Parts: sequence; C-alpha cells; structure tokens
Amino acid sequence: MINEIIINTHSYEKRIAILEDNNLVELFTEKKEQELLVGNIYKGLVRNVLPGMGAAFIDIGLNRTAFLHYKDIEPKFLSERKKKIRIGKDSSKISELLTSDQEIVVQVKKDPLGKKGARVTGKISVPGKFLVFIPKKNRIALSRKITSLEEKKRIKDILHKIKESNVGLIVRTDTEGIAEEDFVQEYNGLAKTWEFINKQIKHAKAPFCIFNENDLSYTLIRDLFNSNVDRLIVDDNKLKKKIISHLKDISPELINRIELYQEDSPIFDAYGIEKEIENIFKSRINLPSGGNLTIQQTEALVAIDVNTGSFIGKDNYESTIKKTNLEAAYEAARQIRLRDLSGIMVVDFIDMYKEEDKEEVFNVLKNSLKRDRAKNKVFPFTPLGLVEISRKRTRPSLLLTYSEQCPHCSGTGRLLSRDSVAVKISRWLQRARYFIQNDPLQIVVHKNVKQFFKNNPDILKDIENKLEIVSGKNFAQNEFKIFSLKNNKEITSQYNS
Repeated sequence: MINEIIINTHSYEKRIAILEDNNLVELFTEKKEQELLVGNIYKGLVRNVLPGMGAAFIDIGLNRTAFLHYKDIEPKFLSERKKKIRIGKDSSKISELLTSDQEIVVQVKKDPLGKKGARVTGKISVPGKFLVFIPKKNRIALSRKITSLEEKKRIKDILHKIKESNVGLIVRTDTEGIAEEDFVQEYNGLAKTWEFINKQIKHAKAPFCIFNENDLSYTLIRDLFNSNVDRLIVDDNKLKKKIISHLKDISPELINRIELYQEDSPIFDAYGIEKEIENIFKSRINLPSGGNLTIQQTEALVAIDVNTGSFIGKDNYESTIKKTNLEAAYEAARQIRLRDLSGIMVVDFIDMYKEEDKEEVFNVLKNSLKRDRAKNKVFPFTPLGLVEISRKRTRPSLLLTYSEQCPHCSGTGRLLSRDSVAVKISRWLQRARYFIQNDPLQIVVHKNVKQFFKNNPDILKDIENKLEIVSGKNFAQNEFKIFSLKNNKEITSQYNS
C-alpha cells in the first residue's frame, strides 16, 4: 500500500490530506478562526485569586482570562520560596501560592467555549509520538494497553538508561515493539523542545504563548508523518523548511521523503482531492458496482444504509447482495475516517442469509477500520442484520468545520413544502380576518409558493381582501411576510398563532 500526505496551504486555512493507494481516507483542516488551544503552553499573569472558589483567573493573552483550579497548580513551576509549599486539600490556601500580577506558566487543558475562558493547568507536559515528556518529575508510567511484562521491563530499562533524573515519562500505547534508537531519537527531540520552552519561560514577557502544540508542522510530525508514509508533498516552501527543521531532531531519516509541489495547477486538483471533498457533504455515496450507501447524522447516532441501487448483478441474487455489502463495508470504513464520524454508528447492510457471507462482510469492515487512528470498536451483526460501531472523536468533524447550521431549516435539512406554506398563509388570513376587514394586502413569498398560489387559486377563494402575491428576493421556501397596503406596514407577527 502506498501512503502519501498532501498539504495545501492558504492564508486563511491549511489542509492535510492522507491518501492510501490514491484514495482519500483522512482530511485535516486548520482554520485561522477555529484555532485549537489545548496543549499550548503560556506564560501568563495572575489577575484574580478567589480563595472561596479555590481558583484563579489567568491572563494568557486571549479575549477571556483562563480558569486555573487549586488542584491543578504545580509548585515546582513557581518561585523558589513557593516551591516548598505543599498542595493540600484546603483549596482556600490558594492565596499562599498565587498573588495578583504574579507570572505563572500554564498549559491549556480545555478550549474556551461560549462565554467561558480556557481551562488551564500548571502541570506541564510535552507530548511526542511515543512518549509524553514531563519536566521536574522522576517517574515512568506505561500505557495500560501494554500488557506484556517482558515488554514493560524492556521499555523501562531503555528509558531509565536514556532519561535525566528530573524528567518523568508516560509511554504511549503505540510504543510496543519500538526499537531503542527510536526511543533515543524521540527523547532527544522532546528534551530539545523542553529546552526551547524553558528559555521562553525565562525571557518571554507575559502574557505570551511560549509553545504552540497545535502548530501544523509539529502535530504533523508527531501524529501523522512516520516510516509508513512514502511521500509528503507540500505546496509551500516555507512550511517545507519548517517541517524539515522539526524533523532534524526527531526523525531525520524522513527528510528525503518530503517534496515541494511547484506545478501551476492547485495541488488538491492535481491529486483529485478537491472533487472528493465536494462529495463529503453528500448524504449518498455511490459504490463501484452501482450500489450506494446513505449516511444520516443525528444527535444520538449516525445511520449508514446500504442499497443495491442500479446494480442487478451477473449471477444470482445472493452474490449481488454480497458484492454490494463488501463494497459498502470498505466504503463505510473510509467515510467514517474521512468525515470523522463518532459516537454510536449503525450500518444497515442488505439482508444476507449465509453466515459465512455475514462474517466476510464483517471482517472487511473491521479490518478496514484497523487503519483508523481513532479508537473504535465494531460489534457483530445483530439479529436484525445491523452492525454497530462505536468511535471516539479525534477532532471537530468536517461537517462542523466546513458548514454552519442552515438559518431556514435550523439544521433539520428539510423545509416546509410549498403547499404547507400556502395553507399556513391561508390560516393566517382566516385568523386575522376580523382585524383586517377590506384592507388590501401584499403577500411576499418564495417563487415556488407564488407559483403554487397561481396553480391553485381556490386555496384563497374565501378571502375577501384584495391580495397581491409577489416573490421575495432571497426568501426561503418556508418564509413569508404580509404587508397592509392601507398604511404600508408589515403585520405578519401580529396575527401569528
């Protein structure tokens, strides 16, 4: 399998596409206005200390001050005098640790939401691909998913040999089986990153972001670009140099896999990615043989329905169904990764009667999702022929990133039909009848509703007022306004139910 990463840069957004055998399987977007903060480290200023709440508000240079709870304070990052103070259970003693206008180093643990500022912690860590670097600690903790006692001992022996005494490390799940030289390389890279952060802590003027964990070049190298990737192609020379600069300390052997795209046509057009992105927002996805699957997202779950469509098959009915379901299993897994669908998902395959056919379809779906970096679980066929999937979200879904709620349908995806709108207007006129006797009225509607009135004049036959029906510019189909021509005043809201 050929794995490629394609990066497209723009002044407003950066996009990363992951291709497996020329098929788009994941898409990441970094927009200016949707910048993530979790993991970023700031040198901030204490603005308010509230012993009654056991908390403080920290100015880190954002629109709103960040919230720091007493239990999240790490004295080792405070002044020499305060380093010796022990954190107890009495949160009202926060005033012994923090005072107004004091400088403090914090890391964002929760992004700002609505009117709430960011949630921060004083316990600093720097995550890598395999390890999480924790300064001013002396402890090694391994992921619970590493169950082999022999592997645990091997990893601990390596890390005790390479780490400094004042450094703590958390070992990630993906570390199992990693060679010693990879550990050394990763640790050295994280140590250099911490050295840079430490200089910023000493010299930067607060409030200031001293480490941006969400910087594209950093997250790219940490989470995506590894030895399994054959090529990384980027259309911006400045970003290419930045990626290479980071790689020198972490994975120098990957540098020769980076290419600069210099053609005239946009990079995503050249690789056919732009067309694929357009399909992301379609609920129906066509399958190679002529079948299709439909994806519907609700608040509670995601429903994926499989249909044969135009595919009639060459052999018997069962083989037609099986082929459609096999194609759908692969495509459903690809769409789940691509759209970053999460929570509970239900796939309604076409009914199959042979258990071996069900098992084959189930295995294709399960194996296709094994390449997914997000934690997921696929459950066997239920008695109703459904397959359930649970998946943890890794980032904001592409639907949220690229779209906003429709102001007309309020996110339902549907509008009142034109006949329903016409009847609604008829009822409005009946309701207001007593108050608008003999007044000439103007009714402004969508052009489809106007056409419906023209084709069905009987709907208003009982209305005695003189009516002028006109189509409104930029009107939604479910929208209408009624004006009294007697005084040129809109009266729609006065007689709503």
